[in-house]
Amino acid sequence: MAATRRPGRNHLFIPGPTNIPDRVLRAMHVPSEDHRSPSFPELVKPLFQDVKMVFGSTNGTVILFPSSGTGIWESALSNTLCRGDTVLTARYGQFSHLWVDMAQRLGLEVIVQDEEWGTGADPQKIEEALRADKDHKIKAVMVVHNETATGVTSDIGAVRKAMDAAGHPALLFVDGISSIGSLPFKMDEWKVDCAIAGSQKGFMLPAGLGLICISPKALKVAEGGAGRNDRLGHVYFAWKDQLTTNATGYFPYTPALPLLYGLREALEIVKEEGLENIYHRHHVLGEATRQAVAAWGLKPCAKEPKWNSDTVTAILVPEGVDAVKVINHAYARYNLSLGSGLSKVAGKVFRIGHIGDLNELSLLGAIAGAEMALIDCGVKVTPGSGVAAASSYLRENPLHKA
Repeated sequence: MAATRRPGRNHLFIPGPTNIPDRVLRAMHVPSEDHRSPSFPELVKPLFQDVKMVFGSTNGTVILFPSSGTGIWESALSNTLCRGDTVLTARYGQFSHLWVDMAQRLGLEVIVQDEEWGTGADPQKIEEALRADKDHKIKAVMVVHNETATGVTSDIGAVRKAMDAAGHPALLFVDGISSIGSLPFKMDEWKVDCAIAGSQKGFMLPAGLGLICISPKALKVAEGGAGRNDRLGHVYFAWKDQLTTNATGYFPYTPALPLLYGLREALEIVKEEGLENIYHRHHVLGEATRQAVAAWGLKPCAKEPKWNSDTVTAILVPEGVDAVKVINHAYARYNLSLGSGLSKVAGKVFRIGHIGDLNELSLLGAIAGAEMALIDCGVKVTPGSGVAAASSYLRENPLHKA
């Protein structure tokens, strides 16, 4: 009889959902409880302050929605903008494309700056567009900080400098779903007005909790348009409903209770390791992955080193090789989950996610599995080359600064 059980655990190396620490899993193992009880605010109120720390903010206001990151995109747009408003966005991957699609479907006019996939937002082009907008019709600039489809990180600080140089009052919305909690994010310093995150990435939780940090400027805009008839509709994602109830330590509707307990534990883990150590660890793991890719004789999708993401590497397969076959083989033969190519790069890349709760040996397992899958699928890779390159780099570069 053929074996049906696969020994060991699945090795999850997609760029989210990420691996969940055991102590977070234990923290979420809670019975149902009354989310209106007198003691419930003891759980809830500290979360808002601790989450702000991860966003790099002291001035922002945090809302926790039971949703994916896509829901938080919608909340940012629908609470601040009106039907027919114009927004400016750079598009250079699947997720920046989806944000464009959402804005259009909500009734917004979208100015799209298309960039080559493998690159990111162009601050100079953003500045030029804002300077040309003499009547300030553009109400918001939308930028995906870390585009997981291509393994590209954009420079949000440079985007803010461009906006300031143009002297334009537009709001700055940043998708930080695959960056916040893993890559340096400075909401207050960069004057981000809406920063968006999801529980399943750097927060090391299951999917289902959306997090947004909102600047005082964006809150003022939301309050100022509350009585307008052309305001985009929102009920489930209404900020006002959340903030009114959150002030007392409760939610306007049933919260994702286990995820709140998991978030509390995840935030404790973040405090224990320290954000600067977390950022450094992700950089080291990202660079080790890139060392392996170079040793294989392959290239990342990111066109230049300045675009390299420290949370995910998208790897181009040779011409004539189907990346889907590599991904499927890695899963079936080695119980390794790699990220697939999306949209324009479907079948052309596979992705190694190096985000969340992982260390040197975790990553080396993924590199070894990817290497074996490549060889099995006919890619001319020297056995052991990627593992050797990555391990040599990791031995010389500790995950935590002394």
